[in-house]
Amino acid sequence: MALCRQKLSSLSSQCVDFCRRQMSTVADKRNIEDHKRRLLAAKYEVKRKLYKALHRDVDLPNELREKFLCKLAQLPRNSSFTRVRNRCIFTGRPRAVYEKFRMSRIVFRSLASQGMLMGIKKASW
Repeated sequence: MALCRQKLSSLSSQCVDFCRRQMSTVADKRNIEDHKRRLLAAKYEVKRKLYKALHRDVDLPNELREKFLCKLAQLPRNSSFTRVRNRCIFTGRPRAVYEKFRMSRIVFRSLASQGMLMGIKKASW
């Protein structure tokens, strides 16, 4: 009976380790994609703003404005800043991410309670 429990616990720990590794690779992949989007957005930022401004200019003829709209449409989709998403650098979580620390509220709370973040401590009064 004890041997059976030991096997079950080792199997469950192996399963948990596998899931953690799998989750970390998914989080890494998402963070890498987001990083690529940030680089692409920074690369095309000037062009995108220029084409948008020229397209919105009412003083220009319609053919010229349509030309700049077509040029704007030909830029890569991931070069838009609206495609960039703030993600936790540890878990890849997209929601409830503190921009200053670049980590989610869950990771932030666990690290703060362990005393791993400099200058952050749990409030008590």
